[in-house]
Amino acid sequence: MTGRLYRRRRDATVVSLLLLVLAAVLGPAPSSAAGADWWTPTARPAPDSQIGVTGEPFTGTNAAGQVRGFVDAHNHLFSNEAFGGRLICGKVFSAAGVADALKDCPEHYPDGTLAIFDYITHGGDGKHDPAGWPTFKDWPAYDSMTHQANYYAWVERAWRGGQRVLVNDLVTNGVICSIYPFKDRSCDEMTSIRLQAKLTYDLQAHIDKMYGGPGKGWFRIVLDSAQAREVVKQGKLAVVLGVETSEPFGCKQILDIAQCSKSDVDKGLDELYGLGVRSMFLCHKFDNALCGVRFDEDGLGTAINVGQFLSTGTFWQTEKCTGPQHDNPIGTAASKAEADLPAGTDVPSYDADAQCNTRGLTALGEYAVRGMMKRKMMLEVDHMSVKAVGQTLDIFEAANYPGVLSSHSWMDLNWTERVYSLGGFAAQYMHGSEGFAAEAKRTNALRDQYHVGYGFGTDFNGVGDHPAPRGAAAANKVTYPFKSVDGGSLIDRQTTGSRTFDLNTDGAAHAGMIPDWIEDIRRVGGQDVVDDLFRGAESYLGTWGSTEQHQASVDLAKGRAATASSSESNPFTSYQPGRAVDGDEGTRWASDWSDDQYWQVDLGATNRVSRVTVDWERAYATSYRVELSTDGVNWTTAWSTTSGDGGLDTAKFAGAPARYVRVHAHDRGTDWGYSLYEVGVHSA
Repeated sequence: MTGRLYRRRRDATVVSLLLLVLAAVLGPAPSSAAGADWWTPTARPAPDSQIGVTGEPFTGTNAAGQVRGFVDAHNHLFSNEAFGGRLICGKVFSAAGVADALKDCPEHYPDGTLAIFDYITHGGDGKHDPAGWPTFKDWPAYDSMTHQANYYAWVERAWRGGQRVLVNDLVTNGVICSIYPFKDRSCDEMTSIRLQAKLTYDLQAHIDKMYGGPGKGWFRIVLDSAQAREVVKQGKLAVVLGVETSEPFGCKQILDIAQCSKSDVDKGLDELYGLGVRSMFLCHKFDNALCGVRFDEDGLGTAINVGQFLSTGTFWQTEKCTGPQHDNPIGTAASKAEADLPAGTDVPSYDADAQCNTRGLTALGEYAVRGMMKRKMMLEVDHMSVKAVGQTLDIFEAANYPGVLSSHSWMDLNWTERVYSLGGFAAQYMHGSEGFAAEAKRTNALRDQYHVGYGFGTDFNGVGDHPAPRGAAAANKVTYPFKSVDGGSLIDRQTTGSRTFDLNTDGAAHAGMIPDWIEDIRRVGGQDVVDDLFRGAESYLGTWGSTEQHQASVDLAKGRAATASSSESNPFTSYQPGRAVDGDEGTRWASDWSDDQYWQVDLGATNRVSRVTVDWERAYATSYRVELSTDGVNWTTAWSTTSGDGGLDTAKFAGAPARYVRVHAHDRGTDWGYSLYEVGVHSA
């Protein structure tokens, strides 16, 4: 067993190195955007999809030296290779041409009767005309769950229309694969992730070939923010690899028992980083060994809850929320997926006032979060339960770590300011223009306050709906042709085969309709919303760059002399004050069992202090303050709270000189005293 694991790890490392070399060879060349009509391929296959955009893509930066362009922060180019390979039908590209790429799954013929996933998730009978190229009578469509929406030429249209960053989330789900009757490959999640990463590099090479060779195409996989900025300045599309899967590194839980270890987490993160992955989700759809999830609604929620039980032996469990944040209501509508449950097993009912997942971030999940921080990766908090998100943000705030992303509206919106205050990036799901514009305006003041742009997450190929047509008679409808946001290109209706797509009557049927959708937002919501979106590339790359440059600050309190008003006596272990500054998260200081206690540390010299982290054990304070002193006699309050809830707190305040720092607790949250794992003191 050990030998097999070592061999597989070595093979994965070889693949990772090869892909990194490939990325370097095929990476952006400074002069590749030079020359007349550099954006026009010299050898596009024929026949193929039309683009419907004329004019030169914008390059360079604005007057302030910032890059421009839209960010699709959440897409799944190659999910047709996930879930066993037959859930999403059609390919992103094919060396054999468009007719081979854009064809339906074999079991969908002759009338779609066996398009099982469509009617499990959407209802109805799933029937449709399976013919793809060249007629496309029934697909792609804004409400289709099982057909390719990311054909490369459609992505090209999005780029030509102003998109400059694309996050390709490698995605799969082993349980959905195992219960779906049609498949042609393994259900192992990491095997699928590796394949999708490889195919992303293959797509880059496929496009390069059309433009005359390595480095000349518009589709550029990037491994760091500096490389991404150079790609965007050239006017090309920077492609970032992410991961969204339910059991990363095999980290599932069965009956609450983790099926992975810290070693598995480290090996998994190392492998993904080697493949070029720079952002990822730690949990998705199913509670796993790392964190609890945010629930799904309606019939899809029931189906996912069934999948959770089949994977883990447990259904979702809920409790009353302790704050204004809450998870999605659990879907309880009937689903045909319930037929997969063992006889006598039913999906439970849930109290309407208990809307939060009982599961948050596990100890192993916290290890994974800190492992991502060590590797300077960005963490996606959408799909995490509010309890898990809160704990993750606590960790990031304690370290001033900016690498947090909310890419498609799944995070509780009450957390948005915490994301922005860290330097993180937020994007909204690709809702209809009216809903998207309304939500964008709701958070506009926050973006103004933190001087950030906005993004969208299309979730194409991600088993979700997309904007429906507003109708040919709708007010402020899109009129063709229209100018791109930068004014340098003219965008007309898009044609693939014999079908011409019009946003007004077809909705957002595929990724090529992104420019049309943005024009619809402009007409419905106004230019300000679009301007924020056009600043998205700069803000996303700013978050990424700050994440790469993050350095842990020096803990001024570590190893220093500490005292306290009291310490609990125990013949078997020590709860002395120094235990809270020994750098060991397994030791702690504990007070006597009464209110009004303090713990303090002598920093040894006067320092400028502006941030104090307080990691409470279960015995926490509901009311306490952080006090500073230069002489140990005269104290000033730098920060206080009357609504403490335990866990990891970060007190931030205007910097002030201090040699002594004191945590002064007034009211207990439990019948015990007060107990601190670690207290950190920082200058910045």
